Amino acid sequence: MATGSSSTSASSTGGGTGSRGRTVPRQGGGIVTYMGQERALRAGRLGTAGLLLSVLAATGPLMVVAGVMPTTYGVMGVVGQPLLFLMLGVVLALFSFGYAEMSRHVHNAGAFYAYISRGLGGTAGAAASVVALVAYSVLQVGLFGILGFEVSGLLDKYVDVTVGWWVPALVTVLLVGALGWLKIDLNARVLGVLLLIEVALVVIFDIAAVADPAKEGLSLHAFNPDTLTGAGVATSLCFCIAAFTGFEQAPVYAEETSRPHVVVARVMFFAVGFVAVFFALSSWALTVAAGPSGIVPAAQQQSAGLLFGLTEPRLGGTFTDVLHVLFVTGIFAAILSFHNVVARYAFAMGREGLLPAAFARTNSASGAPGTGSLLQTVISVVVVIAFAVTDDGPAGDPTAPVLRLFTWGGNVGALGVLLLMATASVAVIVFFVRRGAAAAQAWRIAASGLAAAALLVIAGYTVKDFDVLVGAGPDSSLSWVLPGVIGVAAVVGLAYGAYLKRARPAAHARIGLGNEAFQLEKAAGDAGREG
Repeated sequence: MATGSSSTSASSTGGGTGSRGRTVPRQGGGIVTYMGQERALRAGRLGTAGLLLSVLAATGPLMVVAGVMPTTYGVMGVVGQPLLFLMLGVVLALFSFGYAEMSRHVHNAGAFYAYISRGLGGTAGAAASVVALVAYSVLQVGLFGILGFEVSGLLDKYVDVTVGWWVPALVTVLLVGALGWLKIDLNARVLGVLLLIEVALVVIFDIAAVADPAKEGLSLHAFNPDTLTGAGVATSLCFCIAAFTGFEQAPVYAEETSRPHVVVARVMFFAVGFVAVFFALSSWALTVAAGPSGIVPAAQQQSAGLLFGLTEPRLGGTFTDVLHVLFVTGIFAAILSFHNVVARYAFAMGREGLLPAAFARTNSASGAPGTGSLLQTVISVVVVIAFAVTDDGPAGDPTAPVLRLFTWGGNVGALGVLLLMATASVAVIVFFVRRGAAAAQAWRIAASGLAAAALLVIAGYTVKDFDVLVGAGPDSSLSWVLPGVIGVAAVVGLAYGAYLKRARPAAHARIGLGNEAFQLEKAAGDAGREG
């Protein structure tokens, strides 16, 4: 079976394309595929820098430092958060060895489900496609809650205008939807500028914290393994791994990159290393600024205001105000990044018959997957309006936008991505073993096995402690209803995959083939007409 790698010129062994991109069988029965054809995204849009910035923007560095880290310190009381980020970096690096190697063999905008279908079959791939679409969609929609809440707060504070959180949220939905129709390289530039600014501001805070530590000085206590004791450590892992969500998106853009077999793997490893070190150092800087003994009480008292409370006495009110504004733009960058990913998953699914064929169409001017982008815009509008209608709190009450929409969406989405990573790790092992490459890929197979085990353990704790993650009581139905969203998505995907296998076996066989699926169908149609 062809592995789905792409080329920009005809194979020397025969086969080629006509003026309309028609692909013909080459000698030996394989299929030569080319990027930029009727059902492929436009190639060469992204280089290493553009792809890296698009991927890192989804991790929301400032959002993690200002939101996730204080929550983890305050709720779980684990001082060793910096050490957790380094540990998770190792786990995700192990995952990346096999995942990145798959990106050299399979160039498909449906990354997760394409890899899973290549290893575990089309039915598993169909299930993964639905899980991926749901997981990334709820991750993106959840971010509208915290963005709307923060913007409404800034408007009230600085221009004395009171608006509901849903007003700026809906405006952002429309703005992101418009950007989603534009060229991906333009999106990458927008994301890049916002990312670099927010990273610079966090680095300035880190330096200020080190230069002006609390009374305990430059303590390295947060890196002491003894800090990782107690019942809260496992749940802290769940909080922290959610902060990495986004690095795994690099293969989604494989069809749009130059030299995807090189660029995608390079970006993934750099992203994992950068995120692990950056978050470890920044969470350590928080403990330096508040003191290892004071970080948990300070986080419990100030919650999401911790970073800003530690910044103002060191860098002044103006810098803190700028930090507040850039906190919002950082959230916007993450929203745009996730929107682009959802649109590309929808495109890939439409191309292979998992969604209506309309989703396989691209914008003729920009080459962007316009129908998928429109789908996510509509979903976002509906969800934001639904949460707005059910919000009976006064202006400035974070219950609906933050404690519900943002928290629920973030944790449901992170659980889905965790399970996809674990399943993809297993698929990597099966993929190479079935192709007789077990010996050549032995160390990658071993790394994938370790990663799968670790990720499944973390996913298990995520489900077990979901009530803590979403701030619900132990007897709340949310502890099973919310993770059940991912379970339902998987079951729906499995059922549809099983239906295709029975009723449309040719379509089932093409799941995960990407542009090959379209070209195989086209070649079969041409052969039928010639016959």
